[in-house]
Amino acid sequence: MTAKNPSQPNGAVIHMDGIRKVYDTGKVKVEALRGVDLEVQDGEFVAIIGPSGSGKSTLMNLIGCLDTPTGGTYRLSGELVAGLRKEQLAAIRNRRVGFVFQNFNLLPQITSYENVEMPLLFGGISRRKRRQRVEELLDRVGLGERMHHKPTELSGGQMQRVAVARALAMNPDILLADEPTGNLDSSSGGDIMELFQELWEGGRTMLVITHDAALARRAPRQVEIRDGLVVRDNTNGSTDLMSDSIVDRPID
Repeated sequence: MTAKNPSQPNGAVIHMDGIRKVYDTGKVKVEALRGVDLEVQDGEFVAIIGPSGSGKSTLMNLIGCLDTPTGGTYRLSGELVAGLRKEQLAAIRNRRVGFVFQNFNLLPQITSYENVEMPLLFGGISRRKRRQRVEELLDRVGLGERMHHKPTELSGGQMQRVAVARALAMNPDILLADEPTGNLDSSSGGDIMELFQELWEGGRTMLVITHDAALARRAPRQVEIRDGLVVRDNTNGSTDLMSDSIVDRPID
């Protein structure tokens, strides 16, 4: 896909301009992001990469409205995020953004079905529609026959598939995945990336944070973060910001 001019935010699902994030511990200030410009079009599949401490997880938290920036502007589907009330940010997290985490974040005492159902309960969806949606999603990720199993009865790859189904429950505009293959073996990690590709091909906007260069290359676009800045933005093999290609070296 062709990226739009960052000065033209209309039409972009994510538009960030000069985003800064400073953590103030009282004794020291840590500048996690130092002026990030990022634009993602509806339906793009983007891998955000970089070493530990680069700021990529901070960026994901801001994109998903789990945190707010210290400076700069962020528009989500054209809406300025700054100034939104807590309940408005919570509504965005429930309905417009789905999250997949490295540690799955499933509740171990309830079944796969109940884990996927939880966002629908919070969203006020009727029981009949909840059942239809949960069964549909678990079938979609290949776990229809294990919906009544608890997470402790599933493999790591299966748990992550349940987490993906839960993230899709409210049919969000964007799916954010933070190191989704970090706790999986290479085979299970590849299966999850194939699932993400299927979701993207179905029209979903996908952002995946990963240390793994091989997995990152499966996304059509890779954005590299280092020291709180975007240092590379590759689309279809092109290099926009740096002369060396991401495919030529591993990520730290």
